Amino acid sequence: MAKTTPIFPSHIAIIMDGNGRWATKRGMSRLEGHLAGFNTIHDIVRYLSEIGHIKYATFYAFSTENWHRPETEVKGLFNILDESIDSEAPELHENNVRIRWLGRTEGLPDKLVKKINKAVSLTANNSGLTLALALNYGGRQEITDALRRIADERIPPEHIDEKLIAKYLYTADMPDVDLLIRTADELRISNFLLWQSAYAEFYFTSVLWPDFNRTELDKALESYRMRKRRFGGL
Repeated sequence: MAKTTPIFPSHIAIIMDGNGRWATKRGMSRLEGHLAGFNTIHDIVRYLSEIGHIKYATFYAFSTENWHRPETEVKGLFNILDESIDSEAPELHENNVRIRWLGRTEGLPDKLVKKINKAVSLTANNSGLTLALALNYGGRQEITDALRRIADERIPPEHIDEKLIAKYLYTADMPDVDLLIRTADELRISNFLLWQSAYAEFYFTSVLWPDFNRTELDKALESYRMRKRRFGGL
């Protein structure tokens, strides 16, 4: 049976695509495009905090597949993230935003890992928007890690169900995704929150991520409000 769609999703997830194309169109470097993309995250997070009704937002910052990009681009991305945490964490904390990190630590610079963990600890008790950064993240890897932890704890097979598996995911205690947004006219999920997006509503836009502003988010939310969520029913 179709369910009336809430006015606001509880959890939105965003695949931020198009930073490089945005920069190329302007004769800029790809790293300048990524910097513009991080500035967009800042604006969208601030807007979500102002809206107040959306409690969880997950941004796909760096996938496990992104390691295949040129080394200079990967290092540049980490430098941008490193500087962004320094400048953003205090303001996010002041605005009651809680930071979560979804992903693996392997391969990431130690300095960056420490800064992220510090920001997570700083904001752990905040009760406003939960901002989850999917960094060095892959959906299949997340499920694999969850199953390994279950096996390590020798949980009997008859005790394993969907609820138990969900508790071992990086997103434990977070609700499933209601609305998944992807920019830059790409129509793939790209190994992002595979488990959590099983019944998500999808919104695709041709807008490149650095150009994705509050008006564009409003369009995505309006599209969501027009949906009837069926969850496999009629």
